[in-house]
Amino acid sequence: MRKLAIAAAMAATLVSTQAFAEYPEKTINYIIPFNAGGESDVSARFQQPYLEELAGQSFVIQYMAGAGGAQAWSQLNGMEGDGYTIMGINLPHTILQPMEKDVGYETKDLTYINFFHYTPNALFVPKDSEFQSLGELVEYAKANPGLVTLSGSGSNSANHLGQVQFDELAGITTTYVPFSGTGPAVTAILGSQTTGGFNYVTSGVNNGDGMRMLAVASEQRVKAFPDVPTFKELGYNIVGGAFRGVAVPSSTPEPIREKISQLITDVNNNPEFQKKMEDAGFVLTDISYDFINDFVAAKSEEYREIAEKLGIANR
Repeated sequence: MRKLAIAAAMAATLVSTQAFAEYPEKTINYIIPFNAGGESDVSARFQQPYLEELAGQSFVIQYMAGAGGAQAWSQLNGMEGDGYTIMGINLPHTILQPMEKDVGYETKDLTYINFFHYTPNALFVPKDSEFQSLGELVEYAKANPGLVTLSGSGSNSANHLGQVQFDELAGITTTYVPFSGTGPAVTAILGSQTTGGFNYVTSGVNNGDGMRMLAVASEQRVKAFPDVPTFKELGYNIVGGAFRGVAVPSSTPEPIREKISQLITDVNNNPEFQKKMEDAGFVLTDISYDFINDFVAAKSEEYREIAEKLGIANR
């Protein structure tokens, strides 16, 4: 009986190994936890043809917007972990959200696979706004506490953190208006529904005719916008933005996790893909599966210090 059990286990292992070797064998669903039109969607659309070419299978992009991404992330581990469902993942969202309140998931619950790009925050106003510079906006906000409204992609997102830092360092009070993703947050600026918004520098590439970028939260000026000063240049030590990548259900086997991560890395190494991303304002990164847990742990410490200082960490 023992020999039969051992033989059965070896056979199962062989079948399992063969299955992993042949992965993927069918369409992969790529879920974006925000609305269409935002950075997560744009970068996934850029990836799509390269992923399909490498994998030999279709990647179908779907949307599950709500609660600044939390609606999707809270459901991820309930999805089948067979490698045919992957989901967009964002930092600092998935670290800051659970710090403040119960959002249906904890940072440690999520299985991060690869972070492949970064986008700095930027402060925008409508093109026809009365504010021509950051200084003018700050002056108005000081004289009119709470009247300046700034849109952003969800509560406790990189955009929200940027707004809170800006208020503290500038000594002003603005009102943050969270939306379900970058797309609707930018629409609010374009339609002058808000005074302006903390969004990502990439938003200026596709919406430059309708918005004016007053400052960017990067160490150096962004090549695509050489005339836009950094917050640091203007006297505010604000450097931040969002890291984006992919995650999978926690039941996904290790070999498949590694294969998905390698697919993402291989796409990032494609020169044609690199040019598309950089022309759109993205900064490519390569934080693969082998290093991702250490990266998330380090970022958790970094964001916790900021969150506690700014009163976000209540849990």
